[in-house]
Amino acid sequence: MKKILILFAHPRLEKSRSNTELLKQIPLQENITFHDLYETYPDFNIDIEREKALLVSHEIIIWQHPFYWYSCPPLLKQWIDMVLEFGWAYGPGGIHLKDKVIFNCITTGGAREAYGREGHNYFTIRELLAPFEQTARLCKMIYLPPFAVQGTHRLTDEQLDNYEKQYSILLNKLSEENFDTHKISGILFLNDICVINA
Repeated sequence: MKKILILFAHPRLEKSRSNTELLKQIPLQENITFHDLYETYPDFNIDIEREKALLVSHEIIIWQHPFYWYSCPPLLKQWIDMVLEFGWAYGPGGIHLKDKVIFNCITTGGAREAYGREGHNYFTIRELLAPFEQTARLCKMIYLPPFAVQGTHRLTDEQLDNYEKQYSILLNKLSEENFDTHKISGILFLNDICVINA
């Protein structure tokens, strides 16, 4: 089974119904490491060597976070700034993350149709995630489309339950299957490969 590292960053988890429910879907399996950055580093004093060791020991990395102002919460940004060092993650000798798979798992207040030229936010989710994608590319990682829970403020219990099931399916697929990452990179959202059986 592939080893998955979930780097979770939410400064107000107690206020987030969608993230609280998503976390319940993370299987308790030895190959999945759930790492809550705000719980681990409440003072923002990141242990860089510990984080590097976690990255090296996993094949798939998930940046899981709310989509704050078209980006991520500040601790995850600081994690990116400090852990992905020149000469280690990129640049001369920066090969430690080469060919690892990475993607964003995000929650957004705006619905799916709000992101695009005709929507309220003008840009697509993938366009807005471009800094994350370029970070991954610079580190020679394989960047996949996001998994997104959208319109969180208006989701019914049934809709949220559907997202939860999709996330559980995705984590199990990532653990157990060999994916054609080139083919997957052409879809809009990883949600779209998570078929729920009726």
